[in-house]
Order: sequence, then structure tokens, then C-alpha cells
Amino acid sequence: MPLAHPFGPLYDAHSWVLILGSFPSVKSREANFFYGHPQNRFWKVMAYVLSCPVPVTIEEKRTMLLAHHIALWDSLASCDITGSSDASIKNPVANDLSPIFQAADIQLLCFNGKKSEEIYRKYGKHHYSVARHTLPSTSPANAQYRLEQLCEEWSAILQPILMF
Repeated sequence: MPLAHPFGPLYDAHSWVLILGSFPSVKSREANFFYGHPQNRFWKVMAYVLSCPVPVTIEEKRTMLLAHHIALWDSLASCDITGSSDASIKNPVANDLSPIFQAADIQLLCFNGKKSEEIYRKYGKHHYSVARHTLPSTSPANAQYRLEQLCEEWSAILQPILMF
């Protein structure tokens, strides 16, 4: 039985960058918010990129991203998935990104890992004419990247558009 995405996107009219993950992990589904697994490095990477303290609460996470014009969502609206493994995804149904693109002036679409980009490319209903980058996944399963490497690669792409 397909599992539906349990929470909505994070964005506002001032968002310039949209970061897409694939589908929430078990811990994220339990927390009802993005990147809820304590070993996922997303929040540490974003804090580094934005020169901010690492946020702890959901409200701090929301505030940090929106204050820096960043929207957050996932490529999938629903799928069959075993635990949190992207490799186990079956019967994927893509999220509709049009509400975000209609409400905000998204200039850069970033994928948190190759699976997110693959889903967008293969199953997405709309393909938007904006710059796109596939960044290395912040997932703890991506052990080939140390935190420092993730910070460097993410900064190289995000800082030029976010720092004005």
C-alpha cells in the first residue's frame, strides 16, 4: 500500500531556491518535518552554508530557511518504501511543484541526492526552466561524503545565489 507524504512543502513568496529531497525518512515522518533523522546532515550543512547556528526546533529550521529565501519539498507525493531506503522505492507518484513555482520566483532547483533528481526527471509532470543542480545527498547512507565535503559542495552552489 502506497505511503502518502505526511506534510506539506515549506516556502513563501520570497523563496528563490527550491531544494527537493526524495521522500521523508521514517524519522522525518515521525517528526512530521524534513530531515528528522539525527544523523542526517542537512541542517548542519544548511547552517554552514548560511553562516547560522544549527537549528534545533522545527520553528528554528523553518525560520532559518525562509529568512534566506529557501523552499523545501520532496520529489515524491507517495510511494511504496521499505523503511527509509530510497533504493526500495516502488510505485512513485511525483509531487506537484506548480503551487511553489506559481507563488515564488524560484531561480534555482537543487536536488538533495541523485534519487530526487531521477524522480523529478522521470515522473515530474512539469519541468521548469530554471537552473538545476544535483548535490550530494546529506543522508547518513551517503557515507562516501564527510560533513566538510558536503558543506563545501553545497556552499559552492548555494552561496552565489543566496548571498547578495
